[in-house]
Amino acid sequence: MHFRSIYTALEAHLSKRQVTVITGMRRVGKSTAVKHLLSLVPHTNKLYLDLEKANNRFILNQSSYTDIEINLQVEGINFNEPAVIALDEIQLVPNSTSVIKYLYDTYPVKFIVTGSSSFYLRNHFTESLAGRKTIFEMAPLSFAEYLIFNEVEPTRLQPFALQAYQPAFYDRYQAHYERYLQFGGFPEVVLSETDKDKEQYLDDIINAHIELDIRLLSDFSVSDDLYKLMRLLANRTGSKVDYSKIGALLGISRHKVKDYLSLLNYTYFVKIVEAFTANADRAIAYQSKFYLSDSGLLNRLAQVSSGAVFETAIANQLANLGTVQYYQNRSGAEIDFILNGKKAFEVKETPTEQDAAVLKHRVKSTAITEYALIGRHRPSSDFRQFIWGGAIY
Repeated sequence: MHFRSIYTALEAHLSKRQVTVITGMRRVGKSTAVKHLLSLVPHTNKLYLDLEKANNRFILNQSSYTDIEINLQVEGINFNEPAVIALDEIQLVPNSTSVIKYLYDTYPVKFIVTGSSSFYLRNHFTESLAGRKTIFEMAPLSFAEYLIFNEVEPTRLQPFALQAYQPAFYDRYQAHYERYLQFGGFPEVVLSETDKDKEQYLDDIINAHIELDIRLLSDFSVSDDLYKLMRLLANRTGSKVDYSKIGALLGISRHKVKDYLSLLNYTYFVKIVEAFTANADRAIAYQSKFYLSDSGLLNRLAQVSSGAVFETAIANQLANLGTVQYYQNRSGAEIDFILNGKKAFEVKETPTEQDAAVLKHRVKSTAITEYALIGRHRPSSDFRQFIWGGAIY
């Protein structure tokens, strides 16, 4: 088994009564995480149901709770003793939350569930399982996890996390990081051997996202418009959201664009980055930015500049560490990212002393005192006052 950083929190929650909810984009490793947790359960009164299989959906779609109980008993669950039931992709069974609530309140059952939509899980679980669940969001691999999947000992990595550029660390892992930027962090993609296989997996992820998650969770008749929007967003990753302009380019209404973009955000295909400001009213006035959730997906959907790929990867790497925003001052000058409201980052492929001076000047208009450049390539001079992108984890 390959270690994922989220496993520490998931393992700690396994012994708690609350429902363990794992959400995230399709193919990020949710099913593997569930099976890992089940392997840690010390007894045999446990069950895994993949709800993508019709016979498993049938179990939860019975007309009465009694019939559901009987079907689960047939599968080996003893409700007179503590049990663990894992339900994979629960958004495929609309009444699953009511079933979970009934069994949770009636029997000593621990549930572990997964789903591919934050909208579905947060809204349905908030309504029916208030106080009975904890939600864990799972993302594609961080770069540290990527290295571990490539059999790098994790203890080697921690001393360099978020530290200033170190030539020796850069030299050892730079080739890995370039592959990470090219193909992203989906586990199947990382573990596949050839570039052709990696590209095929990425295409499968895109198609599955449209055909399974979007069709299931939306009221839209999914058409070429959505795929065109995904391609357009890829070509504009890191840009501010202008619904009217995007709608005009695609020939659809700005309201449809807004609905589509919200859906892509809820299903983790894009990340929305809001403006950073101490004034909530001013924050509303600023347009949001968006980034694709994985640089591999970006490269399959569009041919963008290497700088756009790098900035997209950094947006996702920082998102693994907390809340990511961007800053814009009154004159329009920007800082690429603000992490957790405390530290400012400017992304440059080849950072320079001049870039550092510009960032220092822009930070003065904020209350932020910590800031750093993030760079991709080895500088041509002796300048080292930046964080290499491969150290963002």
